[in-house]
Amino acid sequence: MASTSLLKASPVLDKSEWVKGQSVLFRQPSSASVVLPNRATSLTVRAASSYADELVKTAKTIASPGRGILAMDESNATCGKRLDSIGLENTEANRQAYRTLLVSAPGLGQYISGAILFEETLYQSTTEGKKMVDVLVEQNIVPGIKVDKGLVPLVGSNNESWCQGLDGLSSRTAAYYQQGARFAKWRTVVSIPNGPSALAVKEAAWGLARYAAISQDSGLVPIVEPEILLDGEHDIDRTYEVAEKVWAEVFFYLAQNNVMFEGILLKPSMVTPGAESKDRATPEQVAAYTLKLLRNRIPPAVPGIMFLSGGQSELEATLNLNAMNQAPNPWHVSFSYARALQNTCLKTWGGRAENVNAAQTTLLARAKANSLAQLGKYSGEGESEEAKEGMFVKGYTY
Repeated sequence: MASTSLLKASPVLDKSEWVKGQSVLFRQPSSASVVLPNRATSLTVRAASSYADELVKTAKTIASPGRGILAMDESNATCGKRLDSIGLENTEANRQAYRTLLVSAPGLGQYISGAILFEETLYQSTTEGKKMVDVLVEQNIVPGIKVDKGLVPLVGSNNESWCQGLDGLSSRTAAYYQQGARFAKWRTVVSIPNGPSALAVKEAAWGLARYAAISQDSGLVPIVEPEILLDGEHDIDRTYEVAEKVWAEVFFYLAQNNVMFEGILLKPSMVTPGAESKDRATPEQVAAYTLKLLRNRIPPAVPGIMFLSGGQSELEATLNLNAMNQAPNPWHVSFSYARALQNTCLKTWGGRAENVNAAQTTLLARAKANSLAQLGKYSGEGESEEAKEGMFVKGYTY
């Protein structure tokens, strides 16, 4: 049954202008405050965290010039799909070998400031017996952790999803901090072909806000990721319209939950046409639409915008990022890529020990390209045909 409550008609989203105009005024790094509107007397709620200074420092470290995030937090099932593509079984030993290859690439920390890990990896050692977390820290890379528990159907919506994982999150984030993680990631999704319904957008925004507040309370910088899926035939204007509404809702609830904006990072989708649209956008068009979205919806107090690639080719993701960094921005505009960093590396490795060095060289080349793009200095010269291959998969699940 199709939902009649579509996003652009949603009364819930009327709060967006309040967010745009009010939510970031007079915020201090050590606290978050919310003044609730439309009340006889204004009520100010302050949430001070003993981790406030550390959160700000961690966020700034990750959002450092010329560096971005390596997303290697694929679930064991998704990692199995990657291994299967090169003819390997999905065993713990094979996952360990591949993850060891990634984290131990010599000099990776020159281009990568943070690495998002799956829970197994956070507690895992390399094939040489050293903790993965320790290898990352030695490379000057901040370890992070995926904390959501995946997507399930959202009852009452237009065949949409919501993200699980709030139950027990406080104890889990505290344990992850003790294990060495210093930031967290929570991914939820919005589907344009399915509406999106106001219910789905509100659920996504509220879940992200609760997760962010809980993570900060445990000392973890939350990455806020409402991915707007590429699936669909819509044009770039429709993507922009939905993204603007989604981010207004997200920041409204972040403010309501007293989340400290200086201690978060964002992982948005770039504003592009749907993957099945007849229209294609140039890097300059993607940059223009995406930067307009950021200026209209993202407070400058946020230290970093770490874009997801979302099925773009390795080359596309890098060119689009480079176009966004041709002029100064109020935020660090960078990358948090998984497939767009790993795809060629994985194929080069092929599960063979003798290919490890070549695969690491490929990973470093891809990381360097995106480092240059973060600085606005990427030329696009010398890219392989493999880097130009799109990676969009309709209905892709992690």
